[in-house]
Amino acid sequence: MNHSCPFDLIVITGPTATGKTRLAALVADHYDGEIISADSRQVYRNMDIGSGKDVDDYTVNGKTIPYHLIDIRDAGYEYNVYEYQNDFLEALDSIKQKQKQAVVCGGTGLYIESVLSGRRIIEVPKSLELRKEIEEYSYPELIEMLGSMKKLHNTTDTSDYDRLIRAIEIEKYKEQNKEYIKEFPKLSYIIFAIYFERKVLRERITERLKKRLEEGMIEEVENLLNSGVRLERLKYYGLEYRFITEYLMGEVDYDSMVDMLNTVIHQFAKRQMTWFRRMERQGYKIHWLDGQMSEKEKLSEITAVINS
Repeated sequence: MNHSCPFDLIVITGPTATGKTRLAALVADHYDGEIISADSRQVYRNMDIGSGKDVDDYTVNGKTIPYHLIDIRDAGYEYNVYEYQNDFLEALDSIKQKQKQAVVCGGTGLYIESVLSGRRIIEVPKSLELRKEIEEYSYPELIEMLGSMKKLHNTTDTSDYDRLIRAIEIEKYKEQNKEYIKEFPKLSYIIFAIYFERKVLRERITERLKKRLEEGMIEEVENLLNSGVRLERLKYYGLEYRFITEYLMGEVDYDSMVDMLNTVIHQFAKRQMTWFRRMERQGYKIHWLDGQMSEKEKLSEITAVINS
């Protein structure tokens, strides 16, 4: 039986190691939906164990829930939020055409916020011509110039000279390319996030790290290096990819690598929570789900909130 949902997007998020993928798959099954990933590292091919592509979790009642924005770029590429917005809209369009429900799942707060905010992020090239033109202007004159182009809601754009120049560059570009820059649609959404007490989450992270190392995470990084992905690029991907690369290069021993990795993943989970709390302060309503509940209980709570 298909259940209908009044929202364009059902968002399932939370810090790392909380079981988001499985819950999102159950929600997608319940609402006859498809999943759009919001994970900045799962976009890369052959980065499976380290980025947590738990593909088995997408199988519910014998069928695989379709998913989008996973394995869409080669490892070594530098993906960004501008591309994510464009790819997201393509995926959403494809889901809507099939009259399915879109379920967004992932822990990259920046990506989630970029599609809920209704603001288009644009890729603006540097304009040497403009920079030359305004280099004679004083700081107050530049602030005045920016103020004539947009409302200065906060001081971020004017906090230093480089940011100010960049902000003027972006506004000029928008002005000159109005017909090409489509607005990002305002989508209706409901957000659910899974949480565990800090101590429990620490245990889950440690346990999952151990499991991933047993599943061949070191070999995965080794294969990426052997396939020609540059050292610096792998380190740029952070967390598992950075520390395992350092271990393979002989920069740290195995035990130190595992200890450091464990610590930085805990710190990462903490940063994710900080991001979600900040979103709440900005007015995003997040329905928190106790991670200790069973899958059935979580799904039941989600449907109750959606139907209320």
